[in-house]
Amino acid sequence: MWALLLTVATFAPAVRQGLGAPGASVLGLAPPRTTEARISSSALPSSPAQPPSGKKNGASRQHVRIRVIKRKKVIVKKRKKLSSPSPLVTARPPVTTSPAGTIDLPEVQEPGCPPLGLESLRVSDNQLEASSSQSVGLGPHRGRLNIQSGLEDGDLYDGAWCAEEQDAEPWLQVDARHPVRFSGIITQGRNSIWRYDWVTSYKVQFSNDSRTWWGSRNRSTGMDAVFPANSDPESPVLNLLPEPQVARFIRLLPRTWLQGGASCLRAEILACPVSDPSDPFPETPALASSDPLDFRHHNYKAMRKLMKQVNEQCPNITRVYSIGKSYQGLKLYVMEMSDHPGEHELGEPEVRYVAGMHGNEALGRELLLLLMQFLCREFLRGNPRVTRLLKETRIHLLPSMNPDGYETAFRRGSELVGWAEGRWNQQGIDLNHNFADLNTPLWEAEDDGLMPDTVPNHHLPLPTYYTLPNATVAPETRAVIEWMVRIPFVLSANLHGGELVVSYPFDMTRTPWAARELTPTPDDPVFRWLSTVYAGTNWAMQEPDRRPCHNQDFSLHGNIINGADWHTVPGSMNDFSYLHTNCFEITVELSCDKFPHENELPQEWENNKEALLTYLEQVRMGIAGFVRDKDTELGIADAVIAVDGINHDVTTAWGGDYWRLLTPGDYMVTASAEGYHAVTRSCRVTFEEGPVPCNFHLTKTPKQRLRELLAAGAKVPPDLRRRLERLRGQKD
Repeated sequence: MWALLLTVATFAPAVRQGLGAPGASVLGLAPPRTTEARISSSALPSSPAQPPSGKKNGASRQHVRIRVIKRKKVIVKKRKKLSSPSPLVTARPPVTTSPAGTIDLPEVQEPGCPPLGLESLRVSDNQLEASSSQSVGLGPHRGRLNIQSGLEDGDLYDGAWCAEEQDAEPWLQVDARHPVRFSGIITQGRNSIWRYDWVTSYKVQFSNDSRTWWGSRNRSTGMDAVFPANSDPESPVLNLLPEPQVARFIRLLPRTWLQGGASCLRAEILACPVSDPSDPFPETPALASSDPLDFRHHNYKAMRKLMKQVNEQCPNITRVYSIGKSYQGLKLYVMEMSDHPGEHELGEPEVRYVAGMHGNEALGRELLLLLMQFLCREFLRGNPRVTRLLKETRIHLLPSMNPDGYETAFRRGSELVGWAEGRWNQQGIDLNHNFADLNTPLWEAEDDGLMPDTVPNHHLPLPTYYTLPNATVAPETRAVIEWMVRIPFVLSANLHGGELVVSYPFDMTRTPWAARELTPTPDDPVFRWLSTVYAGTNWAMQEPDRRPCHNQDFSLHGNIINGADWHTVPGSMNDFSYLHTNCFEITVELSCDKFPHENELPQEWENNKEALLTYLEQVRMGIAGFVRDKDTELGIADAVIAVDGINHDVTTAWGGDYWRLLTPGDYMVTASAEGYHAVTRSCRVTFEEGPVPCNFHLTKTPKQRLRELLAAGAKVPPDLRRRLERLRGQKD
């Protein structure tokens, strides 16, 4: 999502400001050209150290070192500060400080507590407050980790919380609603393609009543800890507290920020729940599921082990196979689930789920691993719905199309991977833009009046440029294309993350220069139905009071959208599936958080379980049947199934079986094949569960019969010879 916006927002500041790359150390010093920005002590609690003799409870003077960096020259100034007694805090482990007063934390930090839920929206907008805001679109509710802005600055959907320029003591406050153990903070700068704003250092305060505050302090000096923040807008920076603090409220107080910019930040708070009988607010119910499944993030090795375990537990309905390898040589494993794994049964449709096309969008991967566990377990328990699904459908689950990107994201961790790291494969290719563009030749043929007589409206061939040895085609993409061609898939969904919406093709705008434009397929009613089925059974999408993830409220349109009307994606897998194969495919954006924390996986499974099952069952909608030779009763492969009024055909599989997804209605359907007379018949699709049988028997043309006879070395029958002579005479 928004790859161009991400690239500009991430790398442009480094070029314009001469700063370090986004991958710079999260604990490094502030970047060059950073200057002191409005530092005030009046809003901060004082040091817990005892005042000098003779000045009990009075003001004491201390020297505070403040770092000012300008054009690579480090200047240390001394400023006098008034301090007064503050509440004592418990002892802390030794923590050293730099000469500039910032806290020196270990190079490798492991967050000990899960996120409070700013990014996942479990923390509501009314739990966030700020000292001031530049505008409504830069209010405290926008101070969420990885939140994305719209293309326009100044609207309601800007990319951070930003304090007013006149605010001398800015702060962003989070109300946890009940006491928690705060253990750390993760920050980012402002997401914008027009401005460069990020905080470079901040302090932290805590409170139980939002009136009395105490700060996080350095043990060695007893002074307020100053935490190093960001050196670019996108890279998340983690700071663990010298000692966790139990409180209800937490405040982040920016101290310095980028020269020429504003005090802007996005944040996530790490906090562990604590038990408090006197808490007036009821505790949020623990995220849980009644299904005893493996709710954790699985790297490549763990994923492979889990798939093997499912296969061993249900050997009669599962098969694990590989469709190829990633750029780094990791296998693209698929779990097949059917009552006869390993073979295409005549009349049984093939469906697939694909996840992990973008390696840092991890939820889809885990949902497919959970789905295969669930189907195996429920089949063994005799669940009639699951049993029927596996007996009537052949299901293929590809949990990780981009395992290289996922390994990169997994090493960073769910909170620190950021918005883009791990998105691309190891070659830097976005796999969802890497399929062949078949839309352009389709539309050019339509404009030139060549379709469908000269150019077919289905199974468009790969362009010549795409098949060249030096074509920029990722090995993961080639493997998936070969997989698509090898198996007659009917229905598919690819699972992404970062939004809550279902998008359907076309993904590419018909107008070349249009960034977004409604571009429906000839099967728009079917795609809208498929999208609505998933969105309508997804708990999170159906939550009536949920806020938008980033900058668009998709709930206003039923949580579905035409892909091209959202943002154009040339070379998408959805469009390619539709134009190169029989398969109808949609994209499901599963959650606002691309890489949810492990403790959120049970709830995400509950959000999507019914939707995943119901969507698979939609392969039964429409018509299905066989196209056979009238004389031999053998199935005819590659016969074309055309529906009047829909400019998109499908073809039969090698056994002559076919499936044509259609919404309820009456249709005139024609079956045709080379060497056969075409046959047309009426087929009615009802609202009852299908598919509706619609079979065809085709008769060979005289020319085809002649070819077969001559090929067999037989003599031409007299009736056929006379008929051929008449035909020649008519031509003469």
